[in-house]
Amino acid sequence: MAELRFDTRKIKAGYSPADNNQAISPPIYQTAAYDFRDTEHAQNLFTYKEAGYLYTRVGNPTVNYFTERVKALDGAKNGLAVGSGMAAITYTLLNLASKGGTILASPYLYGGTIDAFDRLFPELGIKIKLTDAVLDPEKLEKELTDDVKAVYVESISNPNAYLLDIDSISDAAHKHGVPVVVDNTLATPYLYRPFEHGADIVVYSATKALTGHGNLIAGLILDNGDMSLYTKERYPQFYEPIVMLKGKAPADIFADNFFIFRATLVYLNLLGAALSPQDAYLGIIGIETLSERVAKQSANAAKIAAYLESLPAVEWVRHPSLKSYKFRELAEKHLTNGGGGVLSFGIKGTPEQEAAFLNNIKLFHYHVNLGDARSLIVDSPNTTHSELNEEEFVLADIPKNLIRISAGLEDADDLIADLEQAFSAAGLL
Repeated sequence: MAELRFDTRKIKAGYSPADNNQAISPPIYQTAAYDFRDTEHAQNLFTYKEAGYLYTRVGNPTVNYFTERVKALDGAKNGLAVGSGMAAITYTLLNLASKGGTILASPYLYGGTIDAFDRLFPELGIKIKLTDAVLDPEKLEKELTDDVKAVYVESISNPNAYLLDIDSISDAAHKHGVPVVVDNTLATPYLYRPFEHGADIVVYSATKALTGHGNLIAGLILDNGDMSLYTKERYPQFYEPIVMLKGKAPADIFADNFFIFRATLVYLNLLGAALSPQDAYLGIIGIETLSERVAKQSANAAKIAAYLESLPAVEWVRHPSLKSYKFRELAEKHLTNGGGGVLSFGIKGTPEQEAAFLNNIKLFHYHVNLGDARSLIVDSPNTTHSELNEEEFVLADIPKNLIRISAGLEDADDLIADLEQAFSAAGLL
């Protein structure tokens, strides 16, 4: 059979009814642990001579079906589902820099990520350097010293919808033996597939557009299966014996999967941010409508962006669909399925008028999630990115008047009418 296309994979990939009593929908394996057939089976599982399930914290069939489906959509070779997007980010970077070192990071990131970079990672001996050199590969190369363990970026950034040139970033990083980690949360594999642009690792907050209904918290770590970049000199942790492996190293056990294997064995196992089987099941169901949801969200966001750009009450608008978009050339080349559901704009008014505008919204939900079937609105500098200091606000290009919209699946004209009445109520029209 020929390779299945995207919309078939989102329904079929990673699951076989024949392995599950012919159940069409993947069962929820609601169990904490799994019986061993005998002592030999137990020993084989604990020494990784045989694949199987031990304990749901580190492996569960429903969670595995969820992981396999996303792997198929992204073109990943290996994957791990965890309890949240922040767990995915944290486990990935700890795995890469467990011996210390520097992570070069885009400043155009989710506020919670920057907060972790400011507060958590330095406590663990990992230096995070936010750098706008991700916009200039030649400048980036100069920052890729021997101490750098990864370059970390978002494909489409939150909240500004910046679109980075992952191809150029990857080319620069690989010249210096450094992997590129891409948070693909806003784009999803429907709009953008980072592995096709040179990325080595992809992370998701699956809470957002990937599953799309605002009813679960989940994260994913995926890799491209190429372990050659992780040299013993720069990444000794993959080649050092671990007690649980009876004197063997992760690279000794799984030569083509030691990145995910170590993340599972050390971080998921010992820190324990496990994804529940119920949430994995909700994720599987959500993915089945990924294309339809994100296509309409992109179209709604484009229509809203065009409306906002026409208003005297709006200072600026950022969305890949606009001719004024800073990365228009990249968007036309890479975002052929749409620009995504997230846009931001600058309201031209006083802080009191901004508050009145938000307080008079009727159809949009005022909260901090993204990618929901419902349309969402929030003042990012005061909420999702309130952790940033003044220097970080400037570096991230987040003005104090920024409003972020995550377009949902409602009628775009109804959403525009809601915005219009809120502008009027705030005295901005």
